[in-house]
Amino acid sequence: MFRQAFTRQARLFSTTPLVRKSAIDAAKDAVKTVDQTVSQTLVKGIETTEQAAQAVKETAGINASKAEGSASDMAGQAQGKANELAGKAQGSTSEMSGDMSGKANELTGQAKGKANELAGKAQGKAEEIKGKMS
Repeated sequence: MFRQAFTRQARLFSTTPLVRKSAIDAAKDAVKTVDQTVSQTLVKGIETTEQAAQAVKETAGINASKAEGSASDMAGQAQGKANELAGKAQGSTSEMSGDMSGKANELTGQAKGKANELAGKAQGKAEEIKGKMS
């Protein structure tokens, strides 16, 4: 019995190197292949981005000079419109100020008149009460 177990083990023992790769080696090779593919794709993407950026810079350089001219025109128009509106606002403010001043004087006069009227009534009532008490 001991002899049969020993012979089975003797057949499994081999001195020749393994030709097959282990699971770890196979995984390393797969990861390396994926890494190379991803790297190549990223390099192509970076190069494409650089080309696009260069094209945008060239286009922006041409459009920048046009935009600069348009901006100065727009600034001049805005300044003119601002001055026009400031003049209108100044005129309206003066007009409103005159109207408000006149209305305030009118209301002050009415208030003084009412105050004098009420003072006269109060004085009349006071004398009436004095006359009843004496």
